[in-house]
Amino acid sequence: MSVSRRKFLGQSVLSLAAFSIVPRHVLGKGFLAPSDQLTKAIIGTGGMGRGHIPYAGTRVVALCDVDKKNLQLGLDKVEKGVKAFSDYREMIQLPEVDIVHVATPPHWHGIMAADAARAGKDVWCEKPMTRTIGEGQRLKEAVQQHGRIFRLNTWFRFESNFYGLNCPVKPMKKLVDSGLLGWPLKFTVSKHTGFDWKFYWVGKTDLTPQPVPPELDYDAWLGPAPYKPYNVHRTHQTFRGYWDYDGGALGDMGQHYMDPIQYMLGKDNESPVYVEVDAPVQDKDAVGIFNRITYTYADGCQIVLDGEAKDEKVAYIEGPKGKLYRNFKSDIPDLERKLAEFPEPPAQQIDFVDSVKNRTQFALNEENGHRSCTLINMGLIAMRLHRNLKFDSVKQEFIGDPEANSLINQPMRAPYIL
Repeated sequence: MSVSRRKFLGQSVLSLAAFSIVPRHVLGKGFLAPSDQLTKAIIGTGGMGRGHIPYAGTRVVALCDVDKKNLQLGLDKVEKGVKAFSDYREMIQLPEVDIVHVATPPHWHGIMAADAARAGKDVWCEKPMTRTIGEGQRLKEAVQQHGRIFRLNTWFRFESNFYGLNCPVKPMKKLVDSGLLGWPLKFTVSKHTGFDWKFYWVGKTDLTPQPVPPELDYDAWLGPAPYKPYNVHRTHQTFRGYWDYDGGALGDMGQHYMDPIQYMLGKDNESPVYVEVDAPVQDKDAVGIFNRITYTYADGCQIVLDGEAKDEKVAYIEGPKGKLYRNFKSDIPDLERKLAEFPEPPAQQIDFVDSVKNRTQFALNEENGHRSCTLINMGLIAMRLHRNLKFDSVKQEFIGDPEANSLINQPMRAPYIL
C-alpha cells in the first residue's frame, strides 16, 4: 500500500505541496520535464539502493522495501513527500516514474526489471543481471518488446581503473583490437592480476530456523525462491552464499570482472562453447568456493578465473605475440609507441540519463549484459553439477546434458512468473 513519508512515520498530518511531477515519457522526446530531471523509483533500500539515491540528473519519487527498517533508512535520505511502498508492483504503476532502479538480491532482478519494462519504465538494474540464463533471455525480450532503455550497473568497460590492474579498460581494448598480442587471447582473473575473489561469500550448511523479525516480510523477500525456514544468514548482507538467491563470489564479482573482458574480445554477441571447472563438490543449498573455472570460445580465446592464484607472475592477457601485465606493462618492446599508431576504440554511450531522454541504447544494456551474465551462470551451473559442460552459443543451451539445461530455466515459487 502506498503511503506518504509522514504517514509512514506515523504522523497524522501530511504536508505535501500541491504540485504535479510530469515524467519525461509523458511529454515525449524533445520536451523537458519541469525540473529537467528524470524521476526514479528504487526497489530495495539496503546499502546499494540507498547509495544510488543522489545519482545526478534523477530525482527519487518513490521507494520500496519489504524490510521496514531498510525502508525507513531510505526515507531518511530523501525529501519529504517521497512515496513509500512494500509491494513493488504497486510502485511501478505510478505515472510519475521514469526509471525503476532494481537494487534487490539477484533472485528478484529478472522479475522486477521485466515487470518495470512492461509498465513502461526504463530500468537500471544491479549486477548480476539475472540469477539464471533463462531469466536473462526473458528480461531481454521484455525490455525490447516494450521499447525500454536498460542499464546494468557495472561500469568498468567504459570508465574507472579496472580494479588492481591500475589502468582503465580503454587502452587494453585498443591493444586487443590492434592485433599486437596476436590471437587467440587468454585472460586470467586472479589476485595476482588485480582481482580479489571474495570467497567469504559462502553459505552455511548448519542453519537452524529462527524467528522472523517483525520488520521483515520474509515471504515477500523470498518471492520466487523456494521456501526455506528463516535464518538471518540467508538475508540481507549474507544472501550471496545461497544458490536460491545468488552465486557466492562468482555471482557477486563475476559480471564486474568478466563483462569488460567480453567487451575487449569483441564477444558481446556470443558465449563460450565450453566451460571447465575445478571446485569442491558443492552443497545443495550453500554456495562454496572454486579453484579454477576456464571458459573457451569457439575461436580458442579463453577466460580463466583463478581462485587458487598459485602463479604470482601470471599475465592478465596472453597471446601468441605477447603478454600484458598489471600497470599496462608488457613484454612487447616499446608498446606504447607502437600502439599510438592504431585508432582508438569506438565511442560508447555512457550517459544513462541522456540515453533515457533521447531513447538511445546504453553501452551496457539488456543484450550484452545478458551475455556477460551468461558467463557467470555457465560457471555456476558447472560448479553445482561438478563437471565440465559444452554450450551452444546460438541456442543458449548446454549440449547433451539435460540436467544442466534444467538449471537454465529453474522453477519459481507460485504465483511468481517471468
